[in-house]
Parts: sequence; C-alpha cells; structure tokens
Amino acid sequence: MDVPPRDGLPPFEDRTDFENADRGFVAALVPGVVTADDGRVVWDGDAYGFLDGDCPDTAHPSLWRQSQLCARRGLYEVTEGVYQVRGLDLANMTLVEGHDGVIVVDPLVSAECAAAALALYRRHRGERPVTGLIYTHSHLDHFGGAGGVLPREAEAGVPVLAPVGFLEYAVSENVLAGPAMARRAGFMHGARLPKAPDGHIGTGLGITLSTGTVTLIPPTVDITHTGQTETVDGVRILFQLTPGTEAPAEMNFLFTEQRALCLAENVTHTLHNILTLRGALVRDARVWSRYLDEAIDFFGDAYDVAFASHHWPTWGHENVVGLLAEQRDLYAYLHDQTLRLLNSGLTGPEIAEELRLPPALEDAWHARGYYGSLNHNVKAVYQRYMGWYDGNPAHLWEHPPVQLAERYVKLAGGPEAMLAAARRYADSGDLRFAATLLNHLVFADPDHEEARAALAGVYERLGYGAENGPWRNIYLTGAQELRGGAGGPAVTTDTAETRSALTVSMLLDALAVRIDGPRAAREPRLIIDLVVIDEERRHRINLEHGALTHRSLPLHRTPKPHAGLTLTLTRPELLGLLAGKGLAGIETDGDRGLLKRLFSYVTQPDRGFAIVTP
Repeated sequence: MDVPPRDGLPPFEDRTDFENADRGFVAALVPGVVTADDGRVVWDGDAYGFLDGDCPDTAHPSLWRQSQLCARRGLYEVTEGVYQVRGLDLANMTLVEGHDGVIVVDPLVSAECAAAALALYRRHRGERPVTGLIYTHSHLDHFGGAGGVLPREAEAGVPVLAPVGFLEYAVSENVLAGPAMARRAGFMHGARLPKAPDGHIGTGLGITLSTGTVTLIPPTVDITHTGQTETVDGVRILFQLTPGTEAPAEMNFLFTEQRALCLAENVTHTLHNILTLRGALVRDARVWSRYLDEAIDFFGDAYDVAFASHHWPTWGHENVVGLLAEQRDLYAYLHDQTLRLLNSGLTGPEIAEELRLPPALEDAWHARGYYGSLNHNVKAVYQRYMGWYDGNPAHLWEHPPVQLAERYVKLAGGPEAMLAAARRYADSGDLRFAATLLNHLVFADPDHEEARAALAGVYERLGYGAENGPWRNIYLTGAQELRGGAGGPAVTTDTAETRSALTVSMLLDALAVRIDGPRAAREPRLIIDLVVIDEERRHRINLEHGALTHRSLPLHRTPKPHAGLTLTLTRPELLGLLAGKGLAGIETDGDRGLLKRLFSYVTQPDRGFAIVTP
C-alpha cells in the first residue's frame, strides 16, 4: 500500500518536546482570535482545540503529535529579558528587552497578528516602545507584520536590521513570482481547508498562515559579514551570515549578554525544505550543513539557550550543540548521498525511492519530515545540480499535460476503461498510480464527474496517510478543489504596503514581468524617462522587441536618443501612477500618449489559476 508507513517512529513516550514547548509559559491570548479592522477573522487558534484529543484515523500519528506541539500558543519567557509569542501565526515573534524599549525579531505574516502579539507582551511586561526590528531572513512570515509593531509614524529613528540582500530576495519571491507562489502556497498550507481532524491540522512548521494585511518596512542596517556586531537599544548582538541556507538571505545571531542564540529558520524541529513546494530558489544543502558546523565553532560556549523563528527553544548548551550537530549531519547526508547515487546514474525520483536516513537521524523527532520530506528534498538536490531533464531522450520533448493525458486515455481504451483501471489500483492500495491514471483522465476530460470524485477520494486517502504537513495539505486541497471548493490564494503578498518598500528599480522589475511581450513586440520602440526628485536619479524605461528594460542614471545625464516622454515626480507619486491614479500633479514633457501605450501592455496575473484541472 502506498500510504506512508506509520511504524519505525521514535518513542512517543519521550515527552521532552512537550516539556520544552510548555516551558516558560506566561499567558495565552484569550480568545485566540485576531480580526482585521473590518471584522474579518485573520487568525483563529481556538479552532484547533480538537488537537487536544487522540489521533484519529484521518491523520498520521507523528504529524498529529507535531501539530499538538505547534498549537501551543501564548507568551513565553525564553530567558531573562527574552520572550516569544508562539502560536499566533505560522512563525514566532521574539521580543528582547533593551534599555528603553523592546526589540522585535520576525514580526509574523500580517500586521493584525503582529499587533496582537505585541499587545499580549505589553499586557504582561509593560508598555515598552519598539526600539528595534530584526528580520532573520527574507520569507513573508518573518516580515509581513512589520507595520503592526512599527506604524509609519513610529518608524523614524528605529533601526531595522536584516541580512544583506534581504529586500531583493523578498521582492523576487513576493512580487515578481508572488502570484504563482501565493496560489501554490494555498495548497501547501491548506489555508482553505476546514480546521478539523479530517481537514487542516497544521503545516509541520507551525499551524498555518494568518490572512491579514501584509506589510514591509525596508531595512536600514544591513548585516554584511559574519562577526559583525551591532548594539540596538543597549543590547549587543553578534551575527553569523548564512546565505543560501533556508533562505537566500538569512542570518543567525547571539544576544551576548542574555546568552541566547537565535538560529533563525536554519534549525527547527523538523527536516526543512531544500525546495519548498510553493516554489522558490533551490537551497544548498551542502552550504546549509557547513553553516551549522560553523555556528557550533563560531558561537562557542557563549549561550545557554537557542530559539528559532518556528517551534520551541532548546535549553542547555550541550543540548543545543547536539541539535546543531544532528541537523548539520542531516543536511550533509541528504546532499552527499543524493550526489553519490546521482553519479551512479540514478534520477531524482529513483534516488528518492531508495534513500533512507541512518537510524540515529531517523529516530530523532526533530529530523522527521514534517515540513520538508526526504522524498521531495532529494529531488530538489538533484534539480539543483542536474535541472529538470534526467538525460532520457524520451523526456526531452514530451507533450504538455492535456495533450499527454488525451493520448493516455485513448491508449487505455477510453475514459470508462481508465476509470475502472484506476479504481482497481486504488482498491489494491496503489494510490500513487491510481492518482496518476485519474489525473490523466481529469486532464483529458475535466467534466467527467466520476473521475473527479474518484481522484478526490484518492487524494484524500493519500493526505490522511501523510506524515508531512504540506503533503497532507496539498492532497486535501486538491480533493477540495476537485469537489468544487474555492480556488485562489488566501494571502496576497504583492500589496500596496509591500510595494511602498521597494526601490524604483524593483518597481520597474515588477512592471516588466507583467508586459504582454507578444503584443508589445508589434509596436515601435518606446522610451520614457522618470526623473525621481527625492532619489535624485533618472530612470530610463525602454520598451523594445516586447521587452521592458530600464537603467538608473545620475540626474544630470540625458542619454541618447531623447525620451519621447519625461515624467518628473516623487517616489510616492510613482507608486500612485503605477497603481492607476493617473498623472495629476506630475510634471510631464513630451507625448503623454506613450504612457497610455505602455500601460496598455501591462497584464494582471490570474491569482486563481487551475492546478488540479487543466
């Protein structure tokens, strides 16, 4: 049977994780619900009360255990002067008390949840102002709530620290490829699934994403190298830069006086993703392992507790070193053994079926595949080195999904014959091949209701058997959509609030990826200059051969040929212009019609595109 096995798990009698998850508890948010200004619920932790019960047949017992841990919520003391709010979004928000106020680390996904977390802290620790903001890395759940802890009127003079490259990578994931990633994230996080034992029980990394307002405050202090120290509100912080690990821009850091080590998302209580299933740049498992080894040496014996951007802390220096060493070896083993088998001629799917972790790692709860799985991580390592093509000429120029599906259905003897065959495979326990056959049938005939229902049933069974949180959510969301459930992303990352943090070049990059190239290619060359007053730069836009390119120049330079239109404006006016507010108040010189022509080629992404159907 192709449901993942439930035996061979670490001992459930080991309650260390539960003891650590409950340690330092101060208070819970009661009720555990956060709403937006319009009354819309953006977070409902109370809906997961069913996790207090025994594991049902509709969930893998190991994932159920992990979800019970992740559902712990409230304000916790990590060590003197260091607190975390956990279970109020997918990630944790950490608060470090300084001389005059509090430093916020990773302000969650949405402004509403971040504000609620800060309010919970203040109810028990006093009305301390936010005197610093730190982003551990460039993923949405670690910056999206910035506006909730640091409103615009309070930003002035408050340092915002992030690893170098943070803004560039935050933009590439949440603006340039944001619509597609957000749609796939809806499957991965199961945001639209009912919260129930047979529905959404968590993601393995946390419970789920909040659905409030995504914001972004750009960094004011870049962390550029390991060994860099900064003092924020009297608190000394020592940094280790870790690019290319869990995120392209990421860092670990030590609060030296508090003897508290922040491991960002580089070390959590799960095997993490080498390639997240929502889509991203492939991460480097080799580099990841090396940075964890470096952390053991670099931070020495200068800490007594380690905490991360997800899950619960680890107390005791030797316990932390043990965790770092096992996680180091986890990523090294995954990387090296994939390469060993790759160099023996195996392909990604073949390696994924063969590779198993050594017993010492397989028996560690923190190395289980709750968020990243060994199976899809192996394929990611293969992809990083070898790309999508496995070397077999038959796979070089295959038909796209619909055309391929039509041929398979015809070969099987028609829709009814393929449906009957798929049911036989499902009844025998070969759910994976049943899903393959039924997926072909649905893509060949999306209106075939029996095929849709059968595929939904197979996906449901695969989801119930999955130890990996995203796998469960993806299967169950696929079943939901096949049965007519709502599509579209639950969280929109490309918002006016996030765009307000972007540089002019980043804004123009975002415009370029929405140009309808085939239509624009039929038009003559179009040149527009943007003279951005508050930046004291000239930005030349060139639309030619269907491609929009741009360059930034000193204000005094007027390149040739002359622009057909020059706009003199401020950066806020540019944001308004790109949002469709027109040219009111903007100085123009030249043919205004060029701007209308440019915007006529700008498309809007489909935020609810089909995934389980053609």
